[in-house]
Amino acid sequence: MGLFRRRPKLPSADRPPLTADERVLAWAAAGKGDGAGEGVLVATNRGLWLPGRAERLGWHDVLKAVWSGRELTVTPAEPLAERDGYLVVVDGPPETHLLVDPGDLPHQVRARVTGSVAYTVHHEVPGGAGRIAARRVSGVDGLTWTVRYDPGTPADDEAVVAETDRLVAEARAATTPADV
Repeated sequence: MGLFRRRPKLPSADRPPLTADERVLAWAAAGKGDGAGEGVLVATNRGLWLPGRAERLGWHDVLKAVWSGRELTVTPAEPLAERDGYLVVVDGPPETHLLVDPGDLPHQVRARVTGSVAYTVHHEVPGGAGRIAARRVSGVDGLTWTVRYDPGTPADDEAVVAETDRLVAEARAATTPADV
């Protein structure tokens, strides 16, 4: 019986301002646990619309998404510095939403965030470490490179910047097709 049950269509009042090439993949109403509604989370081919946000969070901008079975916690990337060919990011404030009837939303979030990652390696740098990542951005050719330093790593230190520049350049060269 449940095999052919279709999820109700997203109510037009809850539909975010989608771009022409954007389509809804999954959605879920978020609650506060006391029966009061908080809004709707909408996953599209371009990113995730969260309650209280005027703009979509691109899949490449989600550093972490955790599904507890009741709550979805999303940690967005916040830009810290723009460097030659990459962006240094830090964890933004995590946003947690209680999903009473999650449907396919947690699966779509996991699949889309994971699918956006083309390269990720954790490296030691002077005084700490950091994760270099290349992400696919929907509608954009090529990869977008980011570095997220571990807590306590001196991100502005000259030696850290020089080593990070070298590691990112090395990673970019290793992931660029030879025939391009």
